[in-house]
Amino acid sequence: MLNSLSLTRLAALVAAPLALAACAGGPSTQLPPATFTTGTNEAPTENYILGPLDQITVHVWRNPELSAEDIQVRPDGRITIPLVQDMVAVGKTPTQLQDDIKEELSEYIEQPIVSVIVNEFNGALPQQIRITGAGAEPAALAYRANMTVLDAMIAVGGLGEFAAGNRATLTRFDAELDKNVTYRLRLKDLLNKGDPSANVALKPGDTISIPESRF
Repeated sequence: MLNSLSLTRLAALVAAPLALAACAGGPSTQLPPATFTTGTNEAPTENYILGPLDQITVHVWRNPELSAEDIQVRPDGRITIPLVQDMVAVGKTPTQLQDDIKEELSEYIEQPIVSVIVNEFNGALPQQIRITGAGAEPAALAYRANMTVLDAMIAVGGLGEFAAGNRATLTRFDAELDKNVTYRLRLKDLLNKGDPSANVALKPGDTISIPESRF
């Protein structure tokens, strides 16, 4: 019969390899599953921030000659419309941009009424979701309200042929800790088995990293 001292030593011997394995296997913390359902009660949690290559329409009421449709924000983050040259658009909400255009146009017309509509979204870099590694099509996606890991993986065509989906990770900046925190993802369970507990909500700026299988 094992005495208490022997039991303590046995427990330590069992725990040590498990602790080492956990360290070697990467992050063990997993985010809680997404609780909302796509298509119901969707609402943005913050104002959309314009990014490079977004496509917008600027409408100036009663001044069609000053309006412009399907303007693409240039890679340098600026736009040009009639009477407004090289205005910075990146990093602003549509409301902020229309206020800036209104101020610029007020030098030429009295009390202009301006609206900015976003036609195609790419998103500012801090708002994008990045999928790297062994995904079918690694990409940067514009974040949208209530976006989940499943949404992101569908958008990039799922896992690559040699992906180790259950060893994938999600890296997210934690403002309270002032550092990036890495969480474990179970993409294989999510995509191949349809396990809803493996589907987690995304936040702007998240990075999903998918390693390849070890042969």
